[in-house]
Amino acid sequence: MGLFNTHEKKVITELCRKSEEIGKDVSREIDELFDDLKTDYDENKIVIKEFNDFVNEIETKLSPQDLEKLHSFSSRLYKVKRCAKKGVEAIREIAREQKKATKETVREHQEYLYT
Repeated sequence: MGLFNTHEKKVITELCRKSEEIGKDVSREIDELFDDLKTDYDENKIVIKEFNDFVNEIETKLSPQDLEKLHSFSSRLYKVKRCAKKGVEAIREIAREQKKATKETVREHQEYLYT
C-alpha cells in the first residue's frame, strides 16, 4: 500500500505541475529582462569611450577649472557604466539561480511523490 491515496497523489501532482509552470514563467520573464538589459547595455557601453575621446580632443582648449570638472564628470560617468555592468551580471546570476531552484523544486516534488 502506498503512502498516498489516488486523490492525494493527484493533488500533489497538480501542485508540482503548477509549481514547475510558475517557476518556468518566472525564469522566462527574468531571461527576457536580462536580454533587454544586456541589449541596452551593449548598445550604450561605447558611450564612455566616445566621451573620453571627446574629452581628450578638447582638454587643451579648456581652463584648468573646467578641465577638472570634465575629468570629475568623466570619472562619475565611468562609475555609472560599472554599475550598469554589475546590474547585467546580477540579472544573469538571478536567471541562473532561478532555473536551478525550479529544477530542484521539481526534483524534490517527484522524489517526495514517488518515495
